[in-house]
Amino acid sequence: MVKITSESISALDAVDWQILEVLQAEARTSFTELGRRIGLSTPAAAERVRQLEAAGVIRGYRAEIDLARVGRPVLAIVRMSVVGDVFTRVTAAIRESPEVLECHRGTGADSFTIKVAVTSIEDLEHLIDRLTPFGTTSTSIVLSSPVPSRALAAPAAQRSPGATGKPGRASRRTARG
Repeated sequence: MVKITSESISALDAVDWQILEVLQAEARTSFTELGRRIGLSTPAAAERVRQLEAAGVIRGYRAEIDLARVGRPVLAIVRMSVVGDVFTRVTAAIRESPEVLECHRGTGADSFTIKVAVTSIEDLEHLIDRLTPFGTTSTSIVLSSPVPSRALAAPAAQRSPGATGKPGRASRRTARG
């Protein structure tokens, strides 16, 4: 692996991608276990992770929360179209709303796409009412998530030979005679 800097992110090698795959699946993996899975010593695995952190490739570690079990069972996507000089005010209102999980500014008809988790439809209505002074909203309630948040996979050119797509596992080849 080339020493990773913010300017050389494209220098990630197959081992770096294996590390990322393992940590995306289970961020609490110890350096010892990580090294075992990808074929590195514990110190080498730790150093690789530190380099990925220092380069900003790994930005943090998070717990995955069951929204329903913490009292926020209603997940919705709010699309918002704004016109005029309201960007600063609308982003401030969004940042101050604890129901907002993500907010993305984009192109096209929608200025913002906002993912929210609320306790009830009534709470969703109150959130929408706080946003409508800034523009037009269109809301979709999420019924299910057939593709929930998933790990970023290595580009095909960076996958290790024989990789199965599962961290730390290589396919076994058998000789046929």
